[in-house]
Amino acid sequence: MSNSHHHHTHKFPKGFLWGTATSSHQVEGNNHLNDWWRSEEEGKLRHKSGRGIGHFHKYKEDFDLAKKMNTNAHRLSIEWSRIEPKCGEWSEDAIEHYRKVLASLKKRNIRVMLTLHHFTLPQWFADKGGFEKRKNIKYFSRYVKFITEEVGEYVDIWITINEPGVYIYQSYMRGGEDDQWPPFKKSTITSLRVYWNLVIAHRKTYHIIHSVCDDNKCSSQVGISQNVLSFATYRKHGLIDNLVVWLAVNFANHGFYYLSGKKKTHDFLGLNYYFRVSLKRTRGSLHVIQDDISGQGRETSDIGWEIYPRGLFDVLMDFRDYKLPIYITENGIATSNDDRRQRFIVAHLNEVYHAIKGGTDIRGYFHWSLLDNFEWHLGYAPKFGLIGVNRSTLKRTLKFSGKLYGEIAKENGLIHKMMRYLGHETKL
Repeated sequence: MSNSHHHHTHKFPKGFLWGTATSSHQVEGNNHLNDWWRSEEEGKLRHKSGRGIGHFHKYKEDFDLAKKMNTNAHRLSIEWSRIEPKCGEWSEDAIEHYRKVLASLKKRNIRVMLTLHHFTLPQWFADKGGFEKRKNIKYFSRYVKFITEEVGEYVDIWITINEPGVYIYQSYMRGGEDDQWPPFKKSTITSLRVYWNLVIAHRKTYHIIHSVCDDNKCSSQVGISQNVLSFATYRKHGLIDNLVVWLAVNFANHGFYYLSGKKKTHDFLGLNYYFRVSLKRTRGSLHVIQDDISGQGRETSDIGWEIYPRGLFDVLMDFRDYKLPIYITENGIATSNDDRRQRFIVAHLNEVYHAIKGGTDIRGYFHWSLLDNFEWHLGYAPKFGLIGVNRSTLKRTLKFSGKLYGEIAKENGLIHKMMRYLGHETKL
């Protein structure tokens, strides 16, 4: 009988992207022209982003730390409200700022993944109804064309929309709950309309970027960043229970891809993975709910998300059928205990390795987040960063998890001594 326990390095493919991720409103501060800022100031949101963590001015220092971690890619977003503070008026100062930001990454040989819409909207666009109205898509398309022409030379990979399903769920389905997002509505009809309009917006954006980049000979790799979940049911033998899981997977994980044309408007799949959802059905009833796992003694993040690395493997293998390159555009844990983050990183990257060996074409991994930052309705309490930030002094401190991630990036894989985080013996 052969021993299946090997002490070799789990090597990732040559050219694999080891990245980190941020979004503008979460790190820049003082984004006073968008809908989130107004809602914060009006007291509709419990937490205020305020001056943020100073990334707007300290981006060079932050990118130096990213380079120190041996990363070769970074995902960030452009703040539309800075670029177009009023409808049809472009800010050259904002454009020049983002040119410098992107050029700073390229100078450090860090590839750029740029997100065009990461939840926030210019206030003027929100006042017009945002994505609730089909006619407003033209404004987003105009912005995309402008940005692509202005900074396309610096961009390697484009993300049109971040987590459309999360945006709709939080903004249009929560209905006055504490964690609801702007515009604080609850309407099934409106949520479906916004979903469809985002599908159309992505389609149009895809073709705009390809057209502009083909003319200007810049990179035109275009996709979305989709939040994906690992779904489970307790009754593995139950037909109805498994049917519900099948429906949940197809709607939550695959719905946007189905509607937007799969390969017709996606050059790759961008997947954000954080946790598993367990579905529970009362026997004799068709009503299915998400189970509260807090009493099961399972390991969760500081915000209650179940830590389930195997779910990432399951999701990646599920998406293998698309036969498109995959980037894990977000994966991370909210925790003030950096030891847990280290275990989280190794455990999840180990599952990525297994998925690659299982035939899934995975091109890169972007850890969320580069920095401890503003986590939307949760404020600054959750700590996702590989770099800690003192909000009083804005001093940056590279955590040990960041050093570990840097070692993984340098090795382009998981060397055996790292398996101690999973409880493996490390003696050879």
